[in-house]
Amino acid sequence: MPGTGLWRTKTVEQSIADTDEPDTKLRRNLTAWDLTVFGVAVVIGAGIFTLTARTAGDLAGPSVALAFVLAAIACALAALCYAEFASTVPVAGSAYTFSYATFGEFIAWIIGWDLVLEFAVGAAAVGKGWSAYLQVVLGYIFGSDVKTTAEVFGLTVDWGALLLVVVLAWLLTMGTKLSSRVSLVITSIKVAIVLFVIFFGLSFVKSENYTPFIPDPATSGSTGSTGVDQSLFSALAGGESSAYGIFGLLAAASLVFFAFIGFDVVATTAEETRHPQRAVPRGILGSLAIVTVLYVGVSLVVVGMLPYQELSTGEDGASKTLATAFSANGVDWAANVISIGALAGLTTVVMVLLLGQIRVLFAMSRDGLLPRGLAKTGPHGTPARATLLVTIMVGVAATFFEAGQLEEMVNVGTLFAFILVSAGVMVLRKTRPDLPRGFRVPWVPVIPILAILACLWLMLNLTILTWLRFAGWMVLGVIVYFVYSRRNSLLGKRMKDDADNSVS
Repeated sequence: MPGTGLWRTKTVEQSIADTDEPDTKLRRNLTAWDLTVFGVAVVIGAGIFTLTARTAGDLAGPSVALAFVLAAIACALAALCYAEFASTVPVAGSAYTFSYATFGEFIAWIIGWDLVLEFAVGAAAVGKGWSAYLQVVLGYIFGSDVKTTAEVFGLTVDWGALLLVVVLAWLLTMGTKLSSRVSLVITSIKVAIVLFVIFFGLSFVKSENYTPFIPDPATSGSTGSTGVDQSLFSALAGGESSAYGIFGLLAAASLVFFAFIGFDVVATTAEETRHPQRAVPRGILGSLAIVTVLYVGVSLVVVGMLPYQELSTGEDGASKTLATAFSANGVDWAANVISIGALAGLTTVVMVLLLGQIRVLFAMSRDGLLPRGLAKTGPHGTPARATLLVTIMVGVAATFFEAGQLEEMVNVGTLFAFILVSAGVMVLRKTRPDLPRGFRVPWVPVIPILAILACLWLMLNLTILTWLRFAGWMVLGVIVYFVYSRRNSLLGKRMKDDADNSVS
């Protein structure tokens, strides 16, 4: 266990040995197919159904398809690094666990705290979107204006989002394998609807809608994305706004990155996988490849169906979706089908984000950085107490808080995690070249360095307000570490005991 104080590291061998503790042992029953399903399940959802049209209208115009490609490249570079780490350290916790083995406890805590933000805010935000689609679908079924929100003592309560979180948390408590089977059924439905959007929408595509591919901000009449809502890069480069033009394309890439978030959740299930050295890399890279093709196809179709100006956010703040493009072409029944597909899609997104959140809390609790009781597993081999805590946290957020601008908060946290994982691959290659690796990133250090640069680039194109909020959350995390986690660290206690024994 090299290192002391803030930089004490937990060896890979110790991390793997801790997975055999009877009270905190997870059940290994997942395959590469299960992991690919989880990856596709969480990635195809909020982004493809809600972000595509809005980002085209507000920021990028037809070049939104290129924005997806840029975001996918950054994700692919980081995915290669995740795949090597997960095959080398097949332990729950993803980037948190990887950082503990390379950068030390303090950095591991920071990244764990960061992942708590990513998964919790992401699950709450998508849960709000699911509730909105549920309201639409119930209106189709019952032919009336059904509301999934209610006023209780002056508060707006989103009972739809709360219902979703509770049901999915129960499924996760009953077992990860069961969750995978449910996810497979729902994911099959939404992939079928995505393919329907692509192939049916092709008949409404008009070539003139692709011109100009990258709209000129001077001729597009854009006045949005200024001040603290402007991307940091465009502000530093002297741009007046980050809507349209090259600045708009880059800002769009940073925003649609939210649509890819989730493949890293696959790494959090490594400890529950039968042959993690082979299965985890296949699950990560396979799911990312599938969704990239689908995303680019959908974005090209939707901007070809309707002029990008008609996809921008309305003066009343109402965002456009995929259904908007079909309704504008007089195909309302197709819009209804898409709404049902979005409902299915968002269901699995929330489930897998909850899974990732629970596994990160589980790993941090097992290390003593959070209360150890949260790491105790139940009769189904799942961390029931951590699941209950996450259900309460996400349930409250989804029920009582607005979802506005949450996507960018998730993005900055995820990109930060990607940077540390990419750097960690280089560190572990140098410090532990002897470790068996089921998957090796090619062209090290070139690929990890490119991954870091790509993620930093995307972070620079997020808004100034997002950076301020992220900094506030990190400061809170540092306070919690020094008040509680450092004193209760299991690794710290082991090192102290070893030192006392060597003295005696």
